[in-house]
Amino acid sequence: MTMLQILVGVFLCLSSVVLGQYDDGFLQVDYENLSYNDISDPEEATPTPCKSTELTKWDKLFSMLENSQMRENILLQYVDEIIKVELQSIRDEMHQFVANFAGTCTNAIDSASTRITSQLEGKLMQIAERIGDTNTVHQSQHYKVLEQLLVASQDTAYRLSKIESAWQNGAEAQGLHSKFKQQDVSVYTGLEKVMDSMAYDLQKTRAELQLSQKWVAQHFLPSGCEVALLFPMRSRKIFASVNPAASMTLDSFTACIWSKVTDALNKTVLFSYGTKRNPYEIQLSLSQQSAVLSVGGDTYSTVAANAATVGEWAHFCGTWSSNEGNASLWVNGELAATSTGVAEGHPIPDGGILQLGQEKNGCCVGGFDEKLAFSGKLTGFNIWDKVLDGEQIAHLAKGEGSCSTRGNVVGWGVTEILPHGGAQYIH
Repeated sequence: MTMLQILVGVFLCLSSVVLGQYDDGFLQVDYENLSYNDISDPEEATPTPCKSTELTKWDKLFSMLENSQMRENILLQYVDEIIKVELQSIRDEMHQFVANFAGTCTNAIDSASTRITSQLEGKLMQIAERIGDTNTVHQSQHYKVLEQLLVASQDTAYRLSKIESAWQNGAEAQGLHSKFKQQDVSVYTGLEKVMDSMAYDLQKTRAELQLSQKWVAQHFLPSGCEVALLFPMRSRKIFASVNPAASMTLDSFTACIWSKVTDALNKTVLFSYGTKRNPYEIQLSLSQQSAVLSVGGDTYSTVAANAATVGEWAHFCGTWSSNEGNASLWVNGELAATSTGVAEGHPIPDGGILQLGQEKNGCCVGGFDEKLAFSGKLTGFNIWDKVLDGEQIAHLAKGEGSCSTRGNVVGWGVTEILPHGGAQYIH
């Protein structure tokens, strides 16, 4: 109930009391003697002094209303002042609280953020350790399976050799096949069934071995390589820039690289070197399943068919000599294609741009084309300023030196190679 409602209730109570008193005789009006209302003759009228009349009941009521209104205004003004004082006091206390505890809250937030960050880093390290342990377990299990398969194949080969020698000895002892007894026929029939069963087991073992080798090829880097560059998707912004350790003025070269492509289109660039005058000085690319080596321009190309398989590691080496224009492509350590008259007498100039996973041909904004971008993994990129022989290239592809043997122009693990746009090094 508000203050105004209380005051109105009090006023009504007082009014009823006053009116009741007036009705009881406190205010008497003589209605019979109304001579004072008669209009007398002005000549006979005599001046009478002004007399103060008593207040009527309505005057008193209005007076009480005015008094109650005044009291209400006083109360409202008092309440308003109290509210203003209380609000000002609360405001001062809030300012004091902020001044005293703002620094404490900031320090608490920083401390909490630091603690949460350290906890997240710890969790990430634990997850990484678990992943490493899991890979180690898978690798050890894989080696155990390989050992079991090897032992089984050796045992099968030994059993086959014994059966073959027994069959030959039996045939020589019995003479002609027409004189074999019925018992001998049943014996050889049983041996034939055993050999068929062992042949089936060998085929099954071979299939398991191939699956195991494929699993190893998908989950591990090539032999001798510890890191690789990951290109997560095909994008004109994703590439890696290479800063050669020596001059790129070349009259011959050997360029090698390991590649595991996710998807190869009509032209997917592994690496390219070009100048403003000629963006296609050196380029190694994939065209569907073929590998293409270009020197001096797209018109001088050497193509090796069926050289790449999606999702599998492959080793590519391109060689070229300016004297005779001989160019060769090696795939997994074996010669896959040769060409003659490729940019004969043309020297490779210095001052160009060398990058992995793209070519800078000036076609688009930034000079890169998304359709030419590489997606997958690359490792073991090396360039020599000479032509390596077949034995050296085979060693790079099949030996332990595929990443430890480094070129004198670009050496994997020594030359600065910077990933951009999402490309990153992985172990």
